[in-house]
Amino acid sequence: MNVSTEAKKNGGKNETVRVLFQALLIALFIRTILFQPFNIPSGSMKETLLIGDYLFVSKYSYGYSRFSLPLSPNLFSGRILASDPVRGDVVVFRNPRQEDTDFIKRIIGLPGDRIQMIDGVLQINGEAVPRERIEDFVSEEPDGRKVAIPRYRETLPNGVSYTTLDMVENGFYDNTKVYVVPAGHYFMMGDNRDNSTDSRVESAVGPVPFDNLIGRAEIIFFSLEEGKSAWQIWQWPWTVRWERIFKLVR
Repeated sequence: MNVSTEAKKNGGKNETVRVLFQALLIALFIRTILFQPFNIPSGSMKETLLIGDYLFVSKYSYGYSRFSLPLSPNLFSGRILASDPVRGDVVVFRNPRQEDTDFIKRIIGLPGDRIQMIDGVLQINGEAVPRERIEDFVSEEPDGRKVAIPRYRETLPNGVSYTTLDMVENGFYDNTKVYVVPAGHYFMMGDNRDNSTDSRVESAVGPVPFDNLIGRAEIIFFSLEEGKSAWQIWQWPWTVRWERIFKLVR
């Protein structure tokens, strides 16, 4: 092998390394500053989000805290370029009781609000949040069974409207005490009200500090039937929920 050939080979390797390094930096920038992908592992946000949904979360929506960075290094406190969340936003946040775990819920209570559940009806600052009974949600279980679950359309004081599920009449968290949301915190609840560990469970989650918010859920970019694996590409024609792809999260 002559020197010219060896130089070309080395140059080709160096170019490949350079391109891969640049691609890694771009991916890291997008993940840290713009959008981060998440997948849904539980049914706490049914029907808005289903197990097997993959979605993008906008990192810039509320500004940046240490939880915006990979591995959450304790480099600074507070938020940079902070912007207040809106009641009704679906957000990913770091669980304040277990800071290595990400949760996704809906913002129900703002700082200073009084939140309570009475007979399954959400109360905000002493006023019942309007909800309308609509057609049942039909959940298809992994074993193939179809289960009809009572479904409601709930509308928050700022006009944000979404559906909630009521799996159990007079469930454990259908009647609660009054929760007062501390300053700088938010009260989170899952849309699947009887199957959600959220701010109502003070020992497990409680009110969520603003700094713990990672970003706002924006769009579902992929979705697989519950229990199916993404790497089984040959099954995609039958296991992908095509109707959910590119669905906005609201």
